[in-house]
Amino acid sequence: MRSLRQAQEPPALRGRPVSDSADPARVDAATLAGVPDGFQRLWTPHRMAYIQAGPEVLREECPFCEAPRKSDEDGLIVFRGVTAYTLLNLFPYNSGHMLVCPYRHIATYDQATDEEVAEIGALTQRGMQVLRTVSRCDGFNIGMNQGHVAGAGVDEHLHQHIVPRWASDANFFPIIARTKALPQLLGDVRRAIADAWEE
Repeated sequence: MRSLRQAQEPPALRGRPVSDSADPARVDAATLAGVPDGFQRLWTPHRMAYIQAGPEVLREECPFCEAPRKSDEDGLIVFRGVTAYTLLNLFPYNSGHMLVCPYRHIATYDQATDEEVAEIGALTQRGMQVLRTVSRCDGFNIGMNQGHVAGAGVDEHLHQHIVPRWASDANFFPIIARTKALPQLLGDVRRAIADAWEE
């Protein structure tokens, strides 16, 4: 029969010789077994980029003018067209949330040329097709918020949202905790969408 001390020892220490130096606090935490509880863990390491950058990320420069100057990986760009391009939203509502932007720094849709309007539409259609293939989504929210008063996060540069939706993607997190759980890292999502774009 095990002693009380043995029963209280972490599983990683059970069976080891008991000595005064066998202090559980001195054992490498990676070797210890977890204690099951009623919580599910949602690991979201990509959010450290937002936490470390503070609330005004990329506000010194227009993020949609800056993105095309970077590599596709660093700018989260999925596809570069002639007058417009597609990139992942740095603050996604769902995994695969894309934005379609003209290269020109214009604020509203009525300032876009016929060529820009046509390409924004074509890239939006292609984005929807790719997301159906890559993520098997059930539907989409497509739209533009024109101006700060209308909810545009970056109101000085036109951008269209493509948000994939699934039947089970809504839960209490956004309502209670103003938090969105995202199961994939942005870099992995960008790579999967970019690879499928040309197929």
